[in-house]
Amino acid sequence: MAFRVPLPTQEAPNGLLERTVPFSAAGVLTGARTHLPHVVAWNLTKRCNLACAHCYISAGSWHAAAGELDTATCGRILDELLAVNSSPLLILSGGEPLLRDDLETLAERGSKSGATVVVGTNGTRLTEDRIRSLKNAGVKGVAVSIDSLSAQYHDRFRHGEGSLQQTLDAIERLGQNRLDFIVQTTVTRGNRAELPALAEWAAERGAVAFNVYFLVPTGRGEQMRGMEPEENEAVLRDLVALERSYRGRMMVRSKCQPQIMRHVLAGATDGDLDSPLLNYETRCPCGTQYCRITPEGKVTPCPYTPTVAGDLTTTSFGDIWDGSPVFASIRTGVLGGKCGRCEYRGVCGGCRARAFAEGGDLMGADESCAYEPTGTAPLIERRATVTYGSEAAPGMEWSPEAEARMQAIPSFVRAVVMQRVEKFARERGHTRIDLESLAEVRRAMPVDFSKKLPFFLKGGEA
Repeated sequence: MAFRVPLPTQEAPNGLLERTVPFSAAGVLTGARTHLPHVVAWNLTKRCNLACAHCYISAGSWHAAAGELDTATCGRILDELLAVNSSPLLILSGGEPLLRDDLETLAERGSKSGATVVVGTNGTRLTEDRIRSLKNAGVKGVAVSIDSLSAQYHDRFRHGEGSLQQTLDAIERLGQNRLDFIVQTTVTRGNRAELPALAEWAAERGAVAFNVYFLVPTGRGEQMRGMEPEENEAVLRDLVALERSYRGRMMVRSKCQPQIMRHVLAGATDGDLDSPLLNYETRCPCGTQYCRITPEGKVTPCPYTPTVAGDLTTTSFGDIWDGSPVFASIRTGVLGGKCGRCEYRGVCGGCRARAFAEGGDLMGADESCAYEPTGTAPLIERRATVTYGSEAAPGMEWSPEAEARMQAIPSFVRAVVMQRVEKFARERGHTRIDLESLAEVRRAMPVDFSKKLPFFLKGGEA
């Protein structure tokens, strides 16, 4: 039964309005888990050497380490997370996570325990020694922020003179050290015309993916005005074209703008069935496959949503994930406004963080969308039978050794990879997948994300 949870307002120390909901019997889920935290973003600190205009956590150099979770507590939380999902994608971010002296300690603990660990950074502190240290700790990839190839724009947007050049130099070092990286750009009116050039630049340097973020007005982003819906629509059309151009070499994705799926599905109707974006279970994954941990140990549905689902200093991760009324409302709630009557609600659903930031309702309408549904069109179904985050169910016989290789792949991509491996195996006449056939299939398989095997597949390398 769908229900809404009343969210009493409490002023948070960082100036954000955090809505904290106590646990109750109504929020406890019973039986096997129907949702898994496939991806967890962990803001380890609010400290940062920059002060970016749009920062959702309002990070900066004035924050102190006091109040951050200590290493031992982080280790305990990590163990609790891995008890819920033994192979998540763990994003260690900030603020600037490289300011934490124990970053490598936490990364190594997560990596050795089964998580695929990546680091989100502004890139300015990625020295040669630090890159090697991260690799030695088991970090598989780094997400680096670049908003323009013009220092005038990037440095002003990030509030750090010389920061662009420092980040560009860091990307060269990442390539030299063979540590995978993603380029992340926040699109605004000031840089939207530069997206094709940024994508080309990222691909030429070997980026695994080019992620384009659309503004969510939270944190310092509350002071910014996002693009108009028609402007968002134009950017999404451009991103779909860029995705086709770089397919098989570099993934191109929108972030916090799931409306891209309307365009992707239109392309599929015209015969483009090969887009890896079709494998996304794209109704916003916050609270269903994804969550965020704050520096103080609060759990929220995503980094852009300040609604607190639970407090890890008093409650275990598993109890929060399974029992929070906030997560229950997201998982069972009905979308409101035009999102609720839209025929794309099952494959898009709008950005829940933006709906909350602009209307105070996690299940409300995302008004950044230009599409106006009539409410009478039939529901649009997803085109892919297996999506990221699906349970991996083999359709062929796998040897124990080959199955073990597959289990080393992060849970959110495992089902999609298994499906593709089996498809190629059948095409080559295999009836059983063992290490030898797996290696043959892997050599012949095109990779959707990069010409080289990206970090989230390296765990299953033959």
